Amino acid sequence: MALPADRIIELLREKPELLIEVKKVAAERLQAQGVDVQEDSITDELLFSKIVSDANLRSGLTLWLRARGYVSDADIQQARAVSLDDEEDSSLPYRYSQVNPMTAGFSAIDSEPSSSLPTAGTEESTDLANVRPSTATRAISLRRPPRTAQPPPERDPNAASSQDVLHRPTPYNLLSMHDLYSQVPDRSSSLRRFGSDVFLNRSGGSKNTALDLPIGPDYVLGPGDGINIDLWGSVSQRFTRTVDQEGRLVLPEAGPVVLAGLTLERAQKLIQDALTPQFRNARVEVSLTRLRTVRIYVVGDVQRPGAYDVSSISTPLNALYAAGGPTAIGSLRTVRHLRGKQSVGEVDLYDFLLRGVRSDSERLQPGDTILVPPAGVQVTVSGMVRRPAIYELRNETKLSEVLDLAGGLLVSAAMKDIKVERIEAHENRITMSINVPEGGTPEAMAKAIQAFVVRDGDHVSVAPILPYSERSIYVEGHVIRPGKFPYRDEMSFNDVIHSYQDLLPEPADHAEIIRLRPPDYRPETIEFSLSEVLIGNDPIHLQAFDTIRIFGRYEIDAPKVTIQGEVLRPGQYPLPEGLTAAQLVRMAGGFTRSALLESADLTSYEVVHGEKIVSRRTTLDIGRAVKDKDSTADAQLKPGDVLTVHQLSGWSDIGASVTVKGEVTYSGTYGIQDGERLSSVLKRAGGFRVGAYPAGSILLRNQVRELEEKSRAELIHQLETTSAGAKLSPTLSGQEAMGAIQLIVAQQK
Repeated sequence: MALPADRIIELLREKPELLIEVKKVAAERLQAQGVDVQEDSITDELLFSKIVSDANLRSGLTLWLRARGYVSDADIQQARAVSLDDEEDSSLPYRYSQVNPMTAGFSAIDSEPSSSLPTAGTEESTDLANVRPSTATRAISLRRPPRTAQPPPERDPNAASSQDVLHRPTPYNLLSMHDLYSQVPDRSSSLRRFGSDVFLNRSGGSKNTALDLPIGPDYVLGPGDGINIDLWGSVSQRFTRTVDQEGRLVLPEAGPVVLAGLTLERAQKLIQDALTPQFRNARVEVSLTRLRTVRIYVVGDVQRPGAYDVSSISTPLNALYAAGGPTAIGSLRTVRHLRGKQSVGEVDLYDFLLRGVRSDSERLQPGDTILVPPAGVQVTVSGMVRRPAIYELRNETKLSEVLDLAGGLLVSAAMKDIKVERIEAHENRITMSINVPEGGTPEAMAKAIQAFVVRDGDHVSVAPILPYSERSIYVEGHVIRPGKFPYRDEMSFNDVIHSYQDLLPEPADHAEIIRLRPPDYRPETIEFSLSEVLIGNDPIHLQAFDTIRIFGRYEIDAPKVTIQGEVLRPGQYPLPEGLTAAQLVRMAGGFTRSALLESADLTSYEVVHGEKIVSRRTTLDIGRAVKDKDSTADAQLKPGDVLTVHQLSGWSDIGASVTVKGEVTYSGTYGIQDGERLSSVLKRAGGFRVGAYPAGSILLRNQVRELEEKSRAELIHQLETTSAGAKLSPTLSGQEAMGAIQLIVAQQK
């Protein structure tokens, strides 16, 4: 069930932020569908008329408001008692009985509770000719918008990292390639008209201007003004009077005086003269307590045209703010203030929006008219300016003046790359560029911009400078400070990597430079010996975009050795330069108690003539090399060496035992020696008891059990294979064949 139209419209009027959000979401959905429309293009009149005429829209808005806590279930239940006739009754305060056919297709809202926005109707088409000519035949679809997110933090537009840069995937893992594969996407499609946001947030607006402004002596009194009259001197008294509809003010003891049309200063003198004869030696002070309201008219291209009652000290800007501001086609540069047939003046809102200057010299009087004509010449400015937007021009004709309206160029703007897309009236589109002399100075560029004349419909695009530095080199890999470094002419490798202190421990001697060869920047790898370059024997000169790659010793064909056997941590270890067998044992945690210290095997390999591998085994007195640190018993290791520390003979027999059970004197577990017989174990067990039957003794051995189980499994597999492969003779009868099959099954079991 939907809330009545008057209740929804009343809620939107009471909370203008809801109205703004609905319009904003509607504009975003339209832009996503390719309809070039802005928030201020959807007027309040258009939205309210659709709420009255479309029940689906009311239903969707009701769910949307309930999901945000603006209406409760009780409000919706109460709405069930309101019939459709009551909702469409002419007594509704916000009834729009006549819906504009040009705007009658505003789409319905999705009825799902989780939906946040309206969604398009399936059979209703929309014509927005009165909103924007270019979108006259497109349908409006209000679908679920993304959840409102916090605005991103402001970034410095002059910083190179703040530019909107799209990094394309690169074929090489190079920092220089990552910078070069950068694109600056075109963001001009989302530009809005400058100043369109000022009148959207009306939550702080009021029909009557608060009396917090000083009222000067030139204020002209009129019917409805409230006046305080203070007397002091021979009498102390204060009384309040209101100027009546005839412009008179009734004074005590003095009668009425006519004040309408008089300034506040003149009115005070008149009241002083009228009261002086009645109150001898009395002084009079006159002040305003309440301002009268005047009815003025706001017409033209505004959001809510009509009559408004505003304060008598209001200005055209206050009236325009009360009417919701200009529409998308309304002018912001020429707002006419009319009094009858006479023109009081024109207001340029850019003076207020850009410079903070308010034209408050002429206040509104009863019957005044504020006319907002259609916008004049408009120019779009996008790219690297401080305020990219669509600007309306009044007296500005030069490109430099337009850029001043946009806040000027950013430091990251490329003055040599300013393009202008122009529409030749009723003919075609052309693209132009600013004629800047080749190699011109900034002064020459400024003169070229000053001389360029803009026209209506121009789109000025200021491109950014390159998103990367053309004089940089890159360092990556086994270094302390990888990254980007500035490049200068005649720069060498030693200017970047001065010594081994700039590298991580144990760098590889092999290093390389990836150089991007112009003009197409194809990569080329230059290999070199790091040690030779660092000592100055082989200097290398760098070029812009060079990438220096330093590898760790264990990153390039890492040399490793292996230790096996009786050490605490056997395994594979990296081979630092000069490692010996004794040092490897210490790296592996030392010997275990079972280690044979007299000899260890060291297996090495050699490459013979680059054709084959020849292994060589050496015996080391490893105990003397490790414990006595005897270098004569030690050996230096080479990549791929395998050191094996053997186990003491008989160590695996430690803890061997047998278990004696049954009719013996002392049953239990007994340790055994190598070669010990069963008879000696039985003697240690105290011999047989009286009731023992020695001939029935059983010896159980795990190895024998495992052999029996293995033999049994092989026999079963053989029987199954033989049975499955048996073939019956074709000469057997049916009964004989059945008997043969039963025999095979029985044999298999």
